[in-house]
Amino acid sequence: MLAKEVNVRDPFVLPWGGKYYLYGTRSATCWGPAEGFDCYVSEDLEHWDGPVEVFRREPDFWAVQNYWAPECYFYKGEFCLITTLGDARGQKSVNLLKSDSPLGPFRYVSRLTDPAEYAIDGTLWFEGEEPWLVYSRSFESGGMSEMRAVKLFHDLVEAVEPPVTLFSPAEAPWARPFPWAKEEFGLDGPVYFTDGPGMYPMKNGKLAMIWSGWSDHGYAVGVALSPTGNISGPWEQQSELLFPRDGGHGMYFTRFDGTPVYVLHYPNDKEKEHPVFYRLEEQGDTLQLEAADGSV
Repeated sequence: MLAKEVNVRDPFVLPWGGKYYLYGTRSATCWGPAEGFDCYVSEDLEHWDGPVEVFRREPDFWAVQNYWAPECYFYKGEFCLITTLGDARGQKSVNLLKSDSPLGPFRYVSRLTDPAEYAIDGTLWFEGEEPWLVYSRSFESGGMSEMRAVKLFHDLVEAVEPPVTLFSPAEAPWARPFPWAKEEFGLDGPVYFTDGPGMYPMKNGKLAMIWSGWSDHGYAVGVALSPTGNISGPWEQQSELLFPRDGGHGMYFTRFDGTPVYVLHYPNDKEKEHPVFYRLEEQGDTLQLEAADGSV
């Protein structure tokens, strides 16, 4: 199948062994009961085989919904799946699954975030030898979303210390409160959200975080920079959007020929979402997407 026929949200690509492994949120079960995760495989980022189910919950498994944003990493001889899961109450957390193969089957290992908070969209970042989990503290925890980070033990199974707050989406000039906070969640006042963080080390030594939120044009992607190159920041929000309309929650990876690529889902409409791929270009202190048709 072609990329536009792969109906997933929150795409993540693992280049491994001459092939590209694409993971994502199943669009059909994104907002209701969910059962598992899939993987698609390609040699050229255009034609994809699959889906192959890499994880399926047992009937008594605690997580029954919010099977979101799986990201797969090869680390210390194992394939590690970092993903959001939700219980029957809708309490969301970031979790770790492991496998000996990028095609699974993955086994559940542990919860990585505080079970008392609503945490979504975890991504890994290594500062030297130290693994960090970057994630979004959802507005469901108390009205204002935040981007957070927590240092993990080297086996990735749990946090070393409490998380630190990196920034609030309200700090970004382009970010706007999302319009259905009162209707859908009963929340008053301006409610912002953050999701889909992805880290990009720039050639000038700065660290970029590509993240998604709500703009004047709906779902969009922006960039924050840490001039120190460290996860602790301070983080500075860029005013210009990277992807301005109706798409988001992407990630950066390097093609086998060395080309930096950013993949995100577009459009943001249920059961129409699919991955689109862009060359990721550095322009001074900012990032730009090339190839307006979404191809690479």
